[in-house]
Amino acid sequence: MIDQWQRKREILSVLDSEQFVSGEALAAKLGVSRTAIANHISALEEYGVEVFSVKGKGYKLANSLSLIDETLLKEAVTQRCFYYDEIPSTNAFLLKHCEELSSGDICVAEYQSAGRGRRGRTWVSPYGCHLYCSMYWNLSQGMAQATGLSLVVACSLVKVLNNFGIDGLGVKWPNDIYLDNKKLAGVLVEMNGQADNECHLVIGIGINMSMSRAQGDKIDQPWSDLSQSRVVPSKTELTISLQRQLNEDLTLFEKEGLSAFLTRWKEADIFDGKHVKLLMGEQRIDGVCQGIDKTGSILLKTDKGVESFVGGEISLRSAE
Repeated sequence: MIDQWQRKREILSVLDSEQFVSGEALAAKLGVSRTAIANHISALEEYGVEVFSVKGKGYKLANSLSLIDETLLKEAVTQRCFYYDEIPSTNAFLLKHCEELSSGDICVAEYQSAGRGRRGRTWVSPYGCHLYCSMYWNLSQGMAQATGLSLVVACSLVKVLNNFGIDGLGVKWPNDIYLDNKKLAGVLVEMNGQADNECHLVIGIGINMSMSRAQGDKIDQPWSDLSQSRVVPSKTELTISLQRQLNEDLTLFEKEGLSAFLTRWKEADIFDGKHVKLLMGEQRIDGVCQGIDKTGSILLKTDKGVESFVGGEISLRSAE
């Protein structure tokens, strides 16, 4: 399996999204047959990599890919770092091994065969196109201490991306990150442990880096990716910066709680002060978004005054 992925990565390092490369040139450069090249490219397409193939011209990527530099990543991250070309789920991997982990350990993959989003949704995870990363954190005071943590992670993501010079970012309660009013990234926090004792926490993050049209068609909401930005950081540098920022912010969160992040959230909140509707199962609440409180609950100004809402099957959508 490792050798097969090495060969596929070699092919991807030669291909780009600007011009075609002939099968003959690929075969000569890698020292394999043209049939082997065709087989590897077919396999890559099964993993979600869109490759244009034109007779007489060769192959070209439909969109640019940014693969992790494993050596650079592991040198830069002081905690343990697990890196895979292919894995069912980075979150599931850390949850399975949480007894062996320390706060700040991360798992990164180029492809997830069973990537998960919030509320049981599938996270579309084509090979090499996006960042799929999970980080482990231990909360000594138990699950109750995690209240509002997913909002902190959203704030961390915005700060990291801003530091790379990416504009047009915002957050949508409870933890989605938007670029130009379309979803760019999501957060999935999972945990196990006791309410009042040690708690194992896994923070999963998916960031759209370069979405092909074919993969984008599988997503049931407006989306964006970093390729649309004037600045596109390398996936390796983005992962390193995100791991460091999360370490810093989660340490602050343990000391001061969500209160330390209320200003950062308000500055990025794309619904702050706007008329919205909040869906809780069959129930719909209309009001004006007033931000969040220190527990992470959303505040809506309704006919009854300012009310807070949290938990359950909640969806927030613009009422305009």
